[in-house]
Amino acid sequence: MAKVEIERDRYGRPLVVPPTGGKPVAYTRATTIANSLDDASALVAWKMRMAAIGLTTRPDILLSISAAQEDKMAVNSLIESAMEVAGANKAANIGTAIHALAERLDLGQDLGVVPPQWIPDIKAYEEATKILNNKFIEQFSVLDKYKIAGTPDRLVEYNGELFIADIKTGRIDHPNNIAIQLAIYANGLPYDGATATRSTWGDVNKDKAIIIHLPAGTGTCKLVWVDIKEGYKGLQLSMKARKWRDQKGLSYSFEQENK
Repeated sequence: MAKVEIERDRYGRPLVVPPTGGKPVAYTRATTIANSLDDASALVAWKMRMAAIGLTTRPDILLSISAAQEDKMAVNSLIESAMEVAGANKAANIGTAIHALAERLDLGQDLGVVPPQWIPDIKAYEEATKILNNKFIEQFSVLDKYKIAGTPDRLVEYNGELFIADIKTGRIDHPNNIAIQLAIYANGLPYDGATATRSTWGDVNKDKAIIIHLPAGTGTCKLVWVDIKEGYKGLQLSMKARKWRDQKGLSYSFEQENK
């Protein structure tokens, strides 16, 4: 299936033509759903620290925030700039680059010039994944039941079975959200953005998937099973939580009660 760029709305949500046809509609990103049950307090605190560190080294950004304090979008952009100064996006940038190099490797393409620091990571990935046979690489997919979409890194064959596999370059010691994310992919369908058609993964395992754990800069890579049967239960809880969160009419006046 040819890889094409999926159109997105102004919020970055992928636009998908429904199974019954018609105009494309916005589907929620799989990563957004996967993080729905997370405790975000630690992440929020980290972002605040990064912004504060960035502001201490860039008084020009602090001045700009003071001048633009009535413009929320401008202030948000300036805060992102402060976080960038503090190195908040460093790990994400490295992870994105390693993902791209792994994709080139699996597609048999030239890797180009790889900085020596990262060559051990690529070699470790190649060694760990040689027992996997790639069937799909970076194939966009949809789970129409919940209007969710995303792109698993791989669909692989291992010992005669098909599994969703995803490369993770950070920590995986709390893989609940990863289990939800990969459960979404396993229960979804490949989607061709050029023709707005769905196909099938084949008889993919919906009980477990593979994390290709490639912690950036360590020169190590290992394969880890993750329980996506439980991940699907987490998905269902996430959808219920989002539906409850979005409901209205929980408050009413004393006068309404006494009518």
